[in-house]
Amino acid sequence: MKVKIGINPISWSNDDLPSLGGETPLATALAEGREIGYQGFELGNKFPRESAALRKVLGEYGLELVSGWYSGALAHRSVEEEIAAVGPHLALLADNGARVMVYGEVADSIQGLPQPLYKRPRFFTAAQWDAYAERLTRFARHTLAHGVRLAYHHHMGAYVETPADVDELMRRTGPEVGLLFDTGHMSFAGGDAVALLARHIGRVCHVHCKDVRPGVVRLARNNDWSFLEAVINGAFTVPGDGSIDFAAVVGLLRDHDYTGWLVVEAEQDPVVAPSYAYAQKGFRTLHELVAAGGRQG
Repeated sequence: MKVKIGINPISWSNDDLPSLGGETPLATALAEGREIGYQGFELGNKFPRESAALRKVLGEYGLELVSGWYSGALAHRSVEEEIAAVGPHLALLADNGARVMVYGEVADSIQGLPQPLYKRPRFFTAAQWDAYAERLTRFARHTLAHGVRLAYHHHMGAYVETPADVDELMRRTGPEVGLLFDTGHMSFAGGDAVALLARHIGRVCHVHCKDVRPGVVRLARNNDWSFLEAVINGAFTVPGDGSIDFAAVVGLLRDHDYTGWLVVEAEQDPVVAPSYAYAQKGFRTLHELVAAGGRQG
């Protein structure tokens, strides 16, 4: 398989919950990630946001820039407003060799708020879906013209969360809009990660590999936890430490000639789940499956 294995620095320090690893220096994450075997990192809030400085930091550790989250608001903003807002971030990615941009819709999202997940925003009519999809497609056309494909991140607490939401988005947007397939978010949202991946494999341009602990997910739903409460209590973990069939995920990607990044992104408390040990477990799980082409044994 012609894939690369990268990681998000959230395993060391969480941007949304600074109390989780906030004291850990970026240098620690980069050095440990490289030692484990990761080829690249996604951006986090401790990375420099000037192209030359970012290139220097990554170069010191022999790492590539995988991608970087962009907080979009096309549910409210015009395409022209979004293009103006994305300019510096898009340039940073393009200048440093990233070929995808993680697009997260944050308009009305409750992913960072102390609210139960059932209060997330929704599109209720075909007209709302169509208007959003049209803006998103036009915006994706702009990023693609700069050499960076939009990778849409379905996310807990946001407009596009469930399998049905992803189906609607993919059906209504143009091919310029790529799908960031996140195994953990899809499973948390009640979907079958392997089935959803198979359904939309032709649009997948980026993959976030996180596992789930089903017992914690059930508690989150039954007790009306917020997204961040679920994170703190361990809903997510690294590949190989939960219930998701990553052999099937990797096998599907192999069968459809996926050539992008596999990114370990498993937000949890590093005091409970030590960063190095869990990052290493995630890497070894994916590395062994890639070497075996997704076949176990």
